[in-house]
Amino acid sequence: MRNSAQKLDTGVQILEVAEALFSERGFSAVSLREIARQAGVVVSNVTYHHGDKIGILAAIYDRHTRPMNARRLELLGEAIRIPDPSDRLTAVLRAYLLPAFSSSADLSGGGRRFTRMRALLSAEGDPAARDIIARAFDDTTGCFIDAIAECLPGATRGEIVWRTHFLLGALYYTLINPERIARLSGGSVSAEENETAIAQLVAATHASLCALQPVRAEAAE
Repeated sequence: MRNSAQKLDTGVQILEVAEALFSERGFSAVSLREIARQAGVVVSNVTYHHGDKIGILAAIYDRHTRPMNARRLELLGEAIRIPDPSDRLTAVLRAYLLPAFSSSADLSGGGRRFTRMRALLSAEGDPAARDIIARAFDDTTGCFIDAIAECLPGATRGEIVWRTHFLLGALYYTLINPERIARLSGGSVSAEENETAIAQLVAATHASLCALQPVRAEAAE
């Protein structure tokens, strides 16, 4: 039992170190040797637990996204029962955002470190990393797009995808660069206040999505 616990602890420690390094410098710039050194193990220990660097990344994503997606779908299930389409849309957007604002220690959400890593990886465009990201999020994101479409019968799926894509970019930037909000507001606003940040993201995206319907109605006249 002791050896099993030690193996588990070593495997988790490697993931923690790798996630911290990836979130600071991206995926491509970090080597297996550096991960091993920072984790206090030899390279063969890293490969024993997780295979290669892609295996480490896949394990990090799995560790975060399984509980995150489960929480998102739980909240979505509650949101879609709301009868009013506008109120339902607000609840759907909140269901998507809330888990992303939990701490890194709470695996039902990503926290800033995981979100920063995701943003850096998306910018790098590594094909293997992109495949991991798609497998981790595409199914759940598709459920949210379906739920948004039910609230906005006048909008096309393509239009909804674009505007939810913008939401994801705003979410990334809010979580990885909160100090800019404080700086530009002269200290009167803080992006560290999660509920305020969520409310602002929901309000902006709600308005953006709802604007699709009158635009299409006018074009049809």
